[in-house]
Amino acid sequence: MEIIISNKISKPLYEQIASQIKAAIMSGELSAGDPIPSMRALAKSLHISVLTVQKAYETLQDEGFIETTAGKGCYVSVQNQDFYLEEQQKKIEEKFVEAIDLARTSGIKLDQLINLLTLLYEED
Repeated sequence: MEIIISNKISKPLYEQIASQIKAAIMSGELSAGDPIPSMRALAKSLHISVLTVQKAYETLQDEGFIETTAGKGCYVSVQNQDFYLEEQQKKIEEKFVEAIDLARTSGIKLDQLINLLTLLYEED
């Protein structure tokens, strides 16, 4: 897992770190139980303060994506599957809203939209 941060964007460094780790978890690059770099190691590799990494990890822990065990390190949470599914469902809902708006403005009826969705979903 590679984390890239930039001082040139308005997003705080800790949010950049947290969002990239979260994305790695959601994409499956990191799985439940996988270790993530220690705060010190990540801070050193990114040339930033340990406090910045600590804030990122606290954010991830508060959201349920990672678990911290004193003396053992930080790991991807086993419970993150629920969070992952929730995030994916939000993304799907956003796309559905777009599709529904387009269908309504185009005069496509609900049953046609359902048939199209069913056809596309079962295409494999």
